[in-house]
Amino acid sequence: MVTTEALVRDFIVRQFRVRNPAGLADDTLLLDEGIVDSVGMLALIMFLESEFGITVDNPEIMPENLGSISRIAAFVVGKKQGAASDGAAQS
Repeated sequence: MVTTEALVRDFIVRQFRVRNPAGLADDTLLLDEGIVDSVGMLALIMFLESEFGITVDNPEIMPENLGSISRIAAFVVGKKQGAASDGAAQS
């Protein structure tokens, strides 16, 4: 099974033409390192929403959630778990 980190990494490497994919650590700060800019962040959010079936709300667009591959993966997992428990509560 492909991990959330792997899917996010693959998207970032392809979309933003990362020159040294092996040097892109899961904790690399994407904005600080110039890998993703503000327009790129919008593309990343659209990818997350379509690939993982989540909604990224404006207040959630912050480095703590979307600053690195590991933070993005944790954010996605948290959103999916929250959606699953919301659905279970409504049943």
